Amino acid sequence: MNWGGIAGLTIVLLVMVVSLLAPWISPHDPQLQNLDRRLLPPAWAESGDSRYLLGTDGLGRDMLSRILHGGRISLGISLSAAALSGVVGVSLGLLAGYFGGALDGLLSRIADVQQAIPFLVLAIGVAAVSGPGLPNLVLVLAITTWVNYFRVVRAEVLAAREEQYVWAARAVGCSSARIIFRHILPNVAASIIVVATLLIANMMIFEASLSFLGLGVPPGIPTWGRLVSDGRAYVSSAWWISFFPGVAIFVTVMGINLVGDWLRESLDPRNT
Repeated sequence: MNWGGIAGLTIVLLVMVVSLLAPWISPHDPQLQNLDRRLLPPAWAESGDSRYLLGTDGLGRDMLSRILHGGRISLGISLSAAALSGVVGVSLGLLAGYFGGALDGLLSRIADVQQAIPFLVLAIGVAAVSGPGLPNLVLVLAITTWVNYFRVVRAEVLAAREEQYVWAARAVGCSSARIIFRHILPNVAASIIVVATLLIANMMIFEASLSFLGLGVPPGIPTWGRLVSDGRAYVSSAWWISFFPGVAIFVTVMGINLVGDWLRESLDPRNT
């Protein structure tokens, strides 16, 4: 039994449930400001307030409530971006791997050029053009990460298209679309699932990085990356503003990675 995978799955499910229930379990309104209670330390610290378990930020907003609500946005962005990236990358990978030739060469060169550009540089450029906003942020993350799917799927399809079941499907007159989606895609699905799981964790880090630089979600919308960014000016005097959102990112990404490793081992035919 893979205890690491079980622990990772438990963490991920717990984070998802808590984030979904945030409107009902948050002790305060995450946007409610109270300057009389600004920069309160966590409840267990000296001069802490039991009503604010993780303290307050520079505007007196409850950190626990903002972290709970921020999880909804961060997880939503990560899942949406990974899904959109997967649709693009998997589709292009299937086409390039199956048909090969000029199409494969063109798509592979585009992927090479994109991979040659550091992620943050490319993401900052796209974000600067598209502007702020949740849909634009999802689009930025998808555009800059579709290559992860494309490379894996293309390599898998290049090998799968020479298998006997593909030749048999061609012999009985199956169309290319049917062969790709009914025969090849199910056989490469395991690799896609693993890539998607690991990419969701990367998306959370990417979103946090862009939000930290001020290129992510608009100001006022709490995400974990934005909360870490908000605490930069108070690191020496109010460490909890950046610390607890950072812990949330670390724990969630660790859980997703543990699940990804578990899936990779479970779906690898060499381990059966």
